[in-house]
Amino acid sequence: MNIQAIMKQAQSLQKDMQKQEEEIEKTTFDGESALVKVKVNGKKEILSVEIQNKDNLEKDDLEILEDMIMVAINNAFKKVDDLREKKMSKYSNMMPGLF
Repeated sequence: MNIQAIMKQAQSLQKDMQKQEEEIEKTTFDGESALVKVKVNGKKEILSVEIQNKDNLEKDDLEILEDMIMVAINNAFKKVDDLREKKMSKYSNMMPGLF
């Protein structure tokens, strides 16, 4: 395989990787905990936070609620990372040493 063919393959892979990254960024991910639901996009930007069972919430529960928000957001971010790893891992196997 000559250098031009390798460069052409690398450029093709780069375009495919960019397309996959754009797809991930446009995807919406849901994260949940016992009291909270969040939506984030693939850029890890929070799109919405929804508190469940608001009527049953007392002041003493505020600290627990804050923890639940953190858990839900981290859950959604993990889904972003999992999808990114799944979609991008094929590229590291195709061109070892380049990525």
